[in-house]
Amino acid sequence: MKQQRKHSSIVTLIALTLVVTALCSPAMAVPVDTELQLLVDVSGSVNRAEYDLQLQGYVNAFRNSTVQTAITNGNHGAIAVQFVYWSSNRGGAAQRVMADWTLIDSVASANAFADTLSGLRRPFSGATPVGDAILFGLTQFQGDNGFEGTRLVMDVSGDGSKNYGSDTSDARDAALLVVDTINGLPILDAEANLAAWYTDNVIGGVDSFVRPAAGFSDFQASIEQKLIQEIAPPAVPEPITLASLGLCCLGAGGYLRRRSKE
Repeated sequence: MKQQRKHSSIVTLIALTLVVTALCSPAMAVPVDTELQLLVDVSGSVNRAEYDLQLQGYVNAFRNSTVQTAITNGNHGAIAVQFVYWSSNRGGAAQRVMADWTLIDSVASANAFADTLSGLRRPFSGATPVGDAILFGLTQFQGDNGFEGTRLVMDVSGDGSKNYGSDTSDARDAALLVVDTINGLPILDAEANLAAWYTDNVIGGVDSFVRPAAGFSDFQASIEQKLIQEIAPPAVPEPITLASLGLCCLGAGGYLRRRSKE
């Protein structure tokens, strides 16, 4: 009887230990194909109509069936997205997380994220400190955000080059020590050479690219194409099969025979 009670006490102790360990241990990070951060310019050069077109472009992009298919077709069938507004206010450079890291792994969750964006309000408007936006974005990738992405991608959109704040290329280089890729979506309404400036100062890392929009009216199509390109998994070269290896060997053998005859 004493032996049974002892055994029961040991089992209870083990069970309690497992429960306490589970409660005290940090939650497992959710695996996703991409952790995608959207850094969106709301500086003074973006007027009310342009702001509305820009925001609606993001809303419609996440409701787009092709974008949704690209998300769910990944290895994990999921991405995590963060949406940040940036500009400046009276105290200097300003950034605000408008929608924090959100799991999108279905049509329903993509539409829900779009609904969240549709209700956003502009928090400030001022100068264009692109470098400070990137440095703020970097802090959001540091620490535990609840996700473990195969790729970490920062996406900067805006209608002007830096006119305030930290050096942009220095900020980019610092961010690339943590994130894999920084892409750019310059809106060319005001600055004809903005795409070149983004190429030289903003983008960097693995498979980085600039996807310009001719203007705010063209923004939706550009952001949809950009999201698909960012979300789609990198192309993997096809493995060399025995058949293709045999063809290579036959070709090499024929070449050597021709050389010996010569």
